[in-house]
Amino acid sequence: MVENVCVFCAIVSGNAPASVVHSEEDLIVFCDLNPITRGHLLVVPKAHSVGLADLPEATGQRLFGTGQRMAAALRRSGLPCDGVNLLLADGEAAGQTVFHVHLHVIPRHAGDPLRFHTGQRGASRSDLDAVAGLVSAVL
Repeated sequence: MVENVCVFCAIVSGNAPASVVHSEEDLIVFCDLNPITRGHLLVVPKAHSVGLADLPEATGQRLFGTGQRMAAALRRSGLPCDGVNLLLADGEAAGQTVFHVHLHVIPRHAGDPLRFHTGQRGASRSDLDAVAGLVSAVL
């Protein structure tokens, strides 16, 4: 039986190729193999975590801090970058396709192909209050 190997774990271990931008003790940053725009980067914890619930909070903080630094570097790089999206898909319903936590750092410019489609627009104050109550009750 062949065991499924996480592609990001294979990159971290050196068993799969990647165009590495930056590496530190617990994170690695590399170019996305299927970039939405040129310069699309992934910030990946070196230790495997399937989703945010599995990720140590301190690692999550460093993940987003590194994402901020990569966004600033993209703006200084000379690549087309008039803005940046940071995107983390947590779970299949959110669009996660590689089940190892990773933060997309996507340079944006006028006319690029990325579009966010919105679903429900607007909500009543009573519904917003109900949502706030449900979430705050489990904190």
